[in-house]
Amino acid sequence: MYIVLFGPPGAGKGTQAVRLAQAARLAHVATGDMFRDNLRARTALGQRAESYLTKGELVPDELTIGLLMDRLDQPDAAAGVIFDGFPRTIPQAQALDRALHARGKGVGVAALIEVANAEVLRRLGGRWTCSDCGMVFHERTNPPERDGICQRCGKLLMQRSDDTPAAIENRLRVYRQQTEPLVAFYEAAGILTRVDGEREPEAVQADLLRVLEAVSA
Repeated sequence: MYIVLFGPPGAGKGTQAVRLAQAARLAHVATGDMFRDNLRARTALGQRAESYLTKGELVPDELTIGLLMDRLDQPDAAAGVIFDGFPRTIPQAQALDRALHARGKGVGVAALIEVANAEVLRRLGGRWTCSDCGMVFHERTNPPERDGICQRCGKLLMQRSDDTPAAIENRLRVYRQQTEPLVAFYEAAGILTRVDGEREPEAVQADLLRVLEAVSA
């Protein structure tokens, strides 16, 4: 089972992908996490991607696709994958289809988590991330126990460069131009489903689990 989760920045894709992967016993593949791991390790790939990520722009397809194909060949991805943050463009979606078809597989469902722009700005503008372990907090919905300090590892919290107001506006613009066309792409393939992402995470999860159950039935 190969599931694509997509939607605007701040839609909760990462949270839902983790929950769905655990519930369905599938691998959770998050390209954003993979790029950040490479950034922290200062790998050649991380350094090439850094200039794009810090401005809230999409990493070029050849970098993203190369990284993902390596990930799909790992043993834990054999039973299926929840894709989080990929594909983000039509060429990426086409490349994913080719890679899966070469393995005799394909995307079973593409779930669009819908969130309005105003809600995206509210969510991302208050988000803070641990500079060491990567745990994410929010000023309003999930504040840390100590202001500015991660309660998991005790390190300082920081606002990611792509969560500043200017970067958020740019990320939304990039989403509309490059990722939103995936709606028509997957609708034409007959595998698109829409989920209201402005509700509580538990309600969103329940809808997504029903979608997975229908696909696997």
